[in-house]
Amino acid sequence: MPSLEVGHRRIEYLVLKGASRRYTYFRFRPDLTLEVILPRGRRVDPEAEIRARLGWVIRESERVRNSKTVLGPNQVMYGGVVLTVELSPEAERELAVDQSRGTATVKAADARSLREQVRRWFLRESSAYAVKKVAELSRVVGVRPSRVDVREIGKWGYCTRGGRLSFSWQLIALPERLREYIVLHELTHLVEFNHSTAFRRKLKAVCPDFRERERELDLVVPYDRLAPPA
Repeated sequence: MPSLEVGHRRIEYLVLKGASRRYTYFRFRPDLTLEVILPRGRRVDPEAEIRARLGWVIRESERVRNSKTVLGPNQVMYGGVVLTVELSPEAERELAVDQSRGTATVKAADARSLREQVRRWFLRESSAYAVKKVAELSRVVGVRPSRVDVREIGKWGYCTRGGRLSFSWQLIALPERLREYIVLHELTHLVEFNHSTAFRRKLKAVCPDFRERERELDLVVPYDRLAPPA
């Protein structure tokens, strides 16, 4: 894999072809490999593109380096706590969390089974949390959504003009203050369906430290793609 000296570090990068015919995109993987997504039909020097965006590359590398991943090879985040995963095909229960030991014992034989068990666990727990928390915080914001659900989506949450609130199946992985922030953020969109100054003013009224929570949330890397292991 090619690499490039950036500051005091060497960054490995992977060159891919994207759908765009004009633009180059960059994306860091949780393992700190930089994906360079080049435009189709054009001859582009990936190293030159990286150097042209060097400031962003350095900042994003640091952000990802300091991030926490929801689901890793041997760990899972639950309620903001990173638990060590223990696979046990013969376990009596599908999943057992021991907070005192910092472990999550999963009835699974391999990584593929682990992903599916965690997905089902998180969907169940996130759904129960979202329904309860939205009902509680709707009174604080002064709105009433038309529907609340938890789905496999790429964002932590989103709101439709019809008043439907959807949240990520991974919501329960986060600490309470970040889960609460996401719910307040989406409820505020029922008042201001944008990210305008008026939206931020309303959000600050119900969540005074929202910017600090946003920065904390930015350090959490969700597990977006339940891809089979290589």
